[in-house]
Amino acid sequence: MVAPGSKGRVLLAYSGGLDTSCILAWLIDEGYTVVCYMADVGQDEDFEIARSKATACGAEKYILADLRREFVTELIYPAVQANCIYEGVYLLGTSLARPVIARGMMEVAENENCDFVAHGCTGKGNDQVRFELAFYGLKPEIKVIAPWRIPAFYDRFPGRSALLAYAAEKNIPVTQTAAKPWSTDENLFHISYEAGILEDPNTTPPRDMWKLTTNPEDAPETPEHISIEFTKGIPTKVEVPSTKKVVTDPVEIFLTLNALARQHGIGRIDIVENRFIGVKSRGCYESPAASILRVAHMDLEGLTLDRNVRALRDQFITIALSNILYNGYFFSPEREFVTAAIPASQRTVNGTVRLALYKGNVTVSGRFSNEGLYDEKFTSMDEMGGFEPTDTSGFIAIESIRLKQWAKSNVAKGQAAVDPKSVYGTRE
Repeated sequence: MVAPGSKGRVLLAYSGGLDTSCILAWLIDEGYTVVCYMADVGQDEDFEIARSKATACGAEKYILADLRREFVTELIYPAVQANCIYEGVYLLGTSLARPVIARGMMEVAENENCDFVAHGCTGKGNDQVRFELAFYGLKPEIKVIAPWRIPAFYDRFPGRSALLAYAAEKNIPVTQTAAKPWSTDENLFHISYEAGILEDPNTTPPRDMWKLTTNPEDAPETPEHISIEFTKGIPTKVEVPSTKKVVTDPVEIFLTLNALARQHGIGRIDIVENRFIGVKSRGCYESPAASILRVAHMDLEGLTLDRNVRALRDQFITIALSNILYNGYFFSPEREFVTAAIPASQRTVNGTVRLALYKGNVTVSGRFSNEGLYDEKFTSMDEMGGFEPTDTSGFIAIESIRLKQWAKSNVAKGQAAVDPKSVYGTRE
């Protein structure tokens, strides 16, 4: 029920951090009844402190949803299967968490009779698009309050210093201080850092900024040897011989790899990326377990996946799904279409990859599979193994028909077919 005099019930995507704590207080000042929703997607957070902070700020209710298993099984592992990556470097940790959070919010909004949802995404960022497209894809009639796009809000809080001042005025405790003025977003998959001093792309991140991973220079001097077993492209077992640890639960696999990668300084990147709205942004990321899984999965595909299937998957599924995730179109017909093709592409990706983790690096030590696409005798340079070398002559003859004709046409046009400048496109 809406309280008398209230403008309506709002479900706020609450993180317990500076932005959403200030937004909570501001929404209440504006006359809304606020229910705070917090998703446990594996972030390092004291949820009871967040609950206390939300209720102390005036939230009518605080709801915590444990979405870790759903996050791993329905978002992270399909992304691993598809080798998702944005602009060749970003493993999409923030993007992957948004669909599960949005889906959870829509369920609670329905149960709590909330006409509005609100979030703390900035007006220049990607997350506002991701959240809101997800909201509308799930509940078309929902109304969204986006404070960072409301002039009355952003004029009052033109920067983080103003938010810190408002938090002090409202007695809202925050972990961000003037000494560490950057924003973070953490989940089971990764942590991101942006804003503040990081907005200068030539500023080296402070050594103490990196929260999850050991500095590679300080990582152990001895490599950690592990093995990962995949079934249809999904990690199903991790073995750590040094501790005799064996894990098979999907979430425990990810947590185990996270712990190992953090210890050995694996998963750091510092990039400038192109946001969906057209703005370039500098971001620093730590994606420990994800970095290990990417190396292992791609290596196993080399052994078990048909060449043309892999090429088509890379060209269509990997690129398409990565962009869909980054741009926020998870709840869309195109995402359903693309992800429907993932299982077929991963049918033969079964086997084990052995890895060495050492000072920020993931090195493949070996791999094994019973799929049979790799034939050691057929490939060997020391025996024929059923391969007839003379067959290659016909293969080359057919493949060269087009190239010979192209070269003849160049000669007919007066171009020297062997002119290096012409061949490499440097002729002026």
